[in-house]
Amino acid sequence: MVRLSDYVGCPDDRGRESSSSGGGGGSASWTPAMLDFWTNFRKSLWEARDKAAKIADSQDPTAWMDYGLVWMRRDYWESLCHRWATGPQQERSQAAKRNQEGHPENNVHTSGSVSYATHSQKLCHELECALTFCELFDRTHKWKGTDDYVNESAHTIVETYDRTMANRYAKGTP
Repeated sequence: MVRLSDYVGCPDDRGRESSSSGGGGGSASWTPAMLDFWTNFRKSLWEARDKAAKIADSQDPTAWMDYGLVWMRRDYWESLCHRWATGPQQERSQAAKRNQEGHPENNVHTSGSVSYATHSQKLCHELECALTFCELFDRTHKWKGTDDYVNESAHTIVETYDRTMANRYAKGTP
């Protein structure tokens, strides 16, 4: 079995240390094109993983080995399946599931699984202007077609933000 290297310094890899050896592994040295490539690559892996799970009718990553990507070497795909089936990956996955199931009231958004950054980019492109925090928050935390927030917590966050900004700028501090 081939062991895939750790993606040290790659964007969105929480829990991984950036390279401090000066080898350019830190995400600060990534260009926008590199970030786009990395994001698209990871997305293709997630989609392939989901498709393999559906075809194999199993949530066990070791059952997905025969359903890899056409363009990826089989030993690389098998290595990924083993990685998804063991250790830290499973622990993170289980922790995320527990967090979502344990606090359903904290997981109410109107934008689904789209990240804040992606949502912001799409809206900026659609509206052809930069969004403020409040505009983006309203778009992702209000029910569509109404002026109602998805829960009391979202309403409290906006009130606190407005109060903080009013206090800060009323005193004349930038």
